[in-house]
Amino acid sequence: MRSLKPFEKLGDSCLYQIEQIGRAGVFLAVCLVSMVKPPWPIHPVIRQIYFIGYRSGFVIIFTALFTGMVLGLQGYYTLTKFGSEGLLGSAVALSLIRELGPVLTALMVIGRAGSAICAGIGIMRNSEQIDALECMAIDPIKFLMAPKYVAGIISLPLLTFVFDVIGILGGYIVGVSLFGINEGTFFQGMYASVVWLDIEMGLVKSLVFGLLIIWITTAKGYFLHLERSGGFGAEGVSRTTTDAVVISSVSILVWDYLITALML
Repeated sequence: MRSLKPFEKLGDSCLYQIEQIGRAGVFLAVCLVSMVKPPWPIHPVIRQIYFIGYRSGFVIIFTALFTGMVLGLQGYYTLTKFGSEGLLGSAVALSLIRELGPVLTALMVIGRAGSAICAGIGIMRNSEQIDALECMAIDPIKFLMAPKYVAGIISLPLLTFVFDVIGILGGYIVGVSLFGINEGTFFQGMYASVVWLDIEMGLVKSLVFGLLIIWITTAKGYFLHLERSGGFGAEGVSRTTTDAVVISSVSILVWDYLITALML
C-alpha cells in the first residue's frame, strides 16, 4: 500500500545502517588481528608514518601556534577581570593538553591525511586493484590496511605532543612577551596545575582518535562498491571521501566527550 511506503523506506534505511555498522565492526576486528599478526613489515609502516605524521607537521605547528596565541589572548582578558593573570600558564596548558591538543590535531589529520587515505583506497577499489591483490593471493587487509593502523596509532600521540608544546609556546609569546606576565609565574602556574591525569587523558584521546580516523577512512574506501550514496566512478569516490571526513570529525567530538566523562 502507498501509505506504508514511508515506513518501508525508514525500515530499509535502518537495516542498511545496521548492516554498515556490522560490516565496519568486522572490518575493524580483522584489521586489528592483521596488525598484530606476523610478519611485521617495517618499511610500509615507516612510509605511512611519514605520510600521516611527518607531512602533517607543518599544518599542526601552524594551527597549534595560533591556537595557543588565541588562548593566551582570550585567557588574559578573562583572567584580568578576576585579578588572576598569573594563572594564564595553567589555563593555556590545561586547555591544550586535555582538550584542544588531541581534538584539533585529529581534525587536522582528518583533513590532510584521512581524506587522502579514503580516496586512495576508494580509487583502488574503483579500479579493481584490490580485487587484483586478492587474485594474486595477497591479503589486502594485511598489505594495505595494517600499516596504516600502526602508523595512525603511533603518529597521533606524537603530533598531539607537538601541538601541545607549540601551543604553550604561542600562549607564552602572547602572555609573557606581549602582556608582560612574569615568566616564572607563567611556568610555575603550569607546573603546579598540570598533573599526570591531564597528560594521561590527552594520550588516551590521541590513541583513540588515531584508531578512529584510520578505521573510518579505510572502511569507507574499502567498501566503496557497497555505498548507496557513492558507487563507482569519480563521483562515488568524492562522495565517499566527503562522508568519511564528516563521520570521522563527528566521531572525534563524540568520543572526546565520552572519554572526558569517563576519566574525570
